[in-house]
Amino acid sequence: MPRQLRVDIGGEVYHCVNRAVGRQTIFKEDKDYRLFELILQEVVDSTNMRILAYCIMPNHFHLVLYPENDGDLSDFMKRITVTHTQRYRVATQTVGEGPLYQGRYKSFIVQNDTYLFTALRYVERNPVTAKLVKDPLGWKYGSVYRRYKGTADDKRLLFPWVCDEPEDYLQLLEQPLTAREIEKIARSEMKGTPLGDDNYILTTVGKYGLCSTMREKGRPKKLNITQRI
Repeated sequence: MPRQLRVDIGGEVYHCVNRAVGRQTIFKEDKDYRLFELILQEVVDSTNMRILAYCIMPNHFHLVLYPENDGDLSDFMKRITVTHTQRYRVATQTVGEGPLYQGRYKSFIVQNDTYLFTALRYVERNPVTAKLVKDPLGWKYGSVYRRYKGTADDKRLLFPWVCDEPEDYLQLLEQPLTAREIEKIARSEMKGTPLGDDNYILTTVGKYGLCSTMREKGRPKKLNITQRI
């Protein structure tokens, strides 16, 4: 199967996700999550990557990134996954046991308007959707907690949103996304299709040669929402 096409152009916003091999639980305790957040900060400091939102889940992580230059995205993601794999193997005394992540990260471009707002909500609501917590602020290992309850040093990790944040965002964050919104994000993750309105998708697909992300292969599969969070 050919690899999913991806673009790595500066000035675009990307939703990125990477999952553990076999969906194994790699974040079990507070120290596991803190290790990954420490790596995020270290790599942000060395690359100047702009993180708009993130969420670390027991067997995967989501990042909404806004790279400045071409090539920054793949460089950042490689540093994150390689460094985390190395430190995880040392910490768990499993050096030499193979890859920690299932393969190359997945990413898709997000239109910088209401679709970006939807993607941000999707990421920051992940623990609620997965029924790990009832309140988005109850999950410590993500941008919503860090942005609203973190220290000044904690907030260094996050870059200001490039879309307008509603004053009642926390209240809006408590509201579930619609099935249609989740389906569109799941499709974008699966195929690499840009997330946006029809005109934006067609324009971006043509601009970056992503026509293959629009093709349907075989019988359409029913998306299991709980497996895509």
